[in-house]
Amino acid sequence: MNSEDPDAALARGPDAALVRKALADDAQAARALVERHREAVYRLARVATGDPEEAFDITQEAFVAAFGALSRYDPARPFRGWIAAIALNKCRDRARRRAVRRFLGLPMADTAAEWVADDAPSPEAHAASRQELVATARALADLPSSLKDVLILRTIEGMSQQETAAALGISVKAVETRLYRARQKLSEMVRGEPRSRV
Repeated sequence: MNSEDPDAALARGPDAALVRKALADDAQAARALVERHREAVYRLARVATGDPEEAFDITQEAFVAAFGALSRYDPARPFRGWIAAIALNKCRDRARRRAVRRFLGLPMADTAAEWVADDAPSPEAHAASRQELVATARALADLPSSLKDVLILRTIEGMSQQETAAALGISVKAVETRLYRARQKLSEMVRGEPRSRV
């Protein structure tokens, strides 16, 4: 007769079995998945960000997103690879948000200075760069939404052409055309060239 603790047996089970049980609202199975993979996800996020606190936040976000999308998990794939891909996406999301903040001149976290090398531009170069950023942000805000939405989804959110097309309900060719036109118009607006009709 087997007197093994059922929790211990559950924790040693294959990931696919734990996913099935977690989908059936088994909290112990969900906890076993987190305990099994949290250290690997944290290490991945720590290496990707270089920040232990940010890595901790990303680890939590990755598991929240994974459990929100658990019904889409393919049991033929390793769960570890699936959760790692989610964690990497969360790292990229954070990096994009930082890039957008820098692009738009929004305040950054107090520790941001640690992320940047100490090769500060001259005050003149900084002022010119700042003016260009302000002009670009204004031009982006002035773009027609049909062009702005494609530009934001493709370049800032990093969506593929197919994902952008699905999100906006247009064809992939329309995404390609609008992205080209958006970049062209944005460039004209920033350089102060006469605005062509959209």
